[in-house]
Amino acid sequence: MLSENRTFYFWNASITTVVLVFLTWLIYFRSGNSSASLAVSILPAINAGLNTICAILLILGFRAIKAKRERLHRNFMISAFCASAMFLVGYVYYHSLQGDTKFLGEGLIRGVYFFILITHILLSMVMVPMILSSLFFGLRDNRRSHRKVARFTLPIWLYVSATGVTIFFLLRSYS
Repeated sequence: MLSENRTFYFWNASITTVVLVFLTWLIYFRSGNSSASLAVSILPAINAGLNTICAILLILGFRAIKAKRERLHRNFMISAFCASAMFLVGYVYYHSLQGDTKFLGEGLIRGVYFFILITHILLSMVMVPMILSSLFFGLRDNRRSHRKVARFTLPIWLYVSATGVTIFFLLRSYS
């Protein structure tokens, strides 16, 4: 089993590493352009919408598989992947122009914000290879491996999607 999936594991690790290194550089080491247009300023709201859509699709996909509607489950999960991919494109574009967004809240809300942000970032880092693995095993009809990975992928993906929306609203309220 491991040897036949070796190429996938290599590409999964490679893609994940490139994405994480690029995002780290983009957000924390490259300065943005503070004169971004109005079109760019609505991207965070669009991205929050994509995260919301993704979370809804994940829940619908989970319900579909529990109802043994495999094709519907597959379609919901591929759609959730597409929503996440569109989010990532918008996120990269926004941060390539804007740079890092500062949180200006003080007191207890600052601690709450950073707790949510740190768990969101850490879980989003492991989410990328987990999503790719879940999709790979699901599309190859390797049910045993798919179930093993998806059991952990779903709650993490849901958490990251939901906290992405929460972060958006906290930043809007306190920045």
